[in-house]
Amino acid sequence: MSRMVSTDRLLAFAAMSFVLIVIPGPSVLFVVGRALAQGRRAALTTVVGNTLGAYVLIVAVAFGIGAVVERSVLVFTVLKLAGAAYLVYLGVKAWRERGSLHAAVTGGGAGAHGVGGRRTFWEGFAVGVTNPKTLVFFAAVLPQFVDRAQGHVAAQMLLLGLVFNVIALASDAAWGLLAATARDWFARSPQRLSLVGGVGGLTMIGLGVTVAATGRKD
Repeated sequence: MSRMVSTDRLLAFAAMSFVLIVIPGPSVLFVVGRALAQGRRAALTTVVGNTLGAYVLIVAVAFGIGAVVERSVLVFTVLKLAGAAYLVYLGVKAWRERGSLHAAVTGGGAGAHGVGGRRTFWEGFAVGVTNPKTLVFFAAVLPQFVDRAQGHVAAQMLLLGLVFNVIALASDAAWGLLAATARDWFARSPQRLSLVGGVGGLTMIGLGVTVAATGRKD
């Protein structure tokens, strides 16, 4: 498959992807908010779910569904608002539960296993698959790096998308670990931990509002 995409195209796409990824967007801010509210394990579980959600968008673009979403203002808006509403819901939930964070941390809390871990994973997946920033990038930019003369267009898109996801996985995980490390300091005090849990919740709420207010203007 690698022969279908030249090294120059692959490196150029990787560079453009890196620039997009390192600029904090919905995925990064959501992971940071989750790390501050629930810790390292939840942040990394969220990253995995988010990454798989983003790859679903890649598959959709590769097989033509993404183009339909990008060309339809109505479909795009519905998808964007659904993602924004979900972020606000998660933020409100984190804010309301901020007072119980210290007990959860000192008592072990709900790990990334079992129901809690599955829920965290699917919440991350939902944010990844409804991220308007990523959708627009895949629908508008990804096809430009495909060499249609080589054929296997969908396979080329899937390969390029994999490159994007590897970079995103590393970047989001680094952000999550950094935020979780700062949270450990706050965990020494119930008041500080409650504060950081509230900040995490407000971050997700603000992110949801931002996602709803930005994006397509046509």
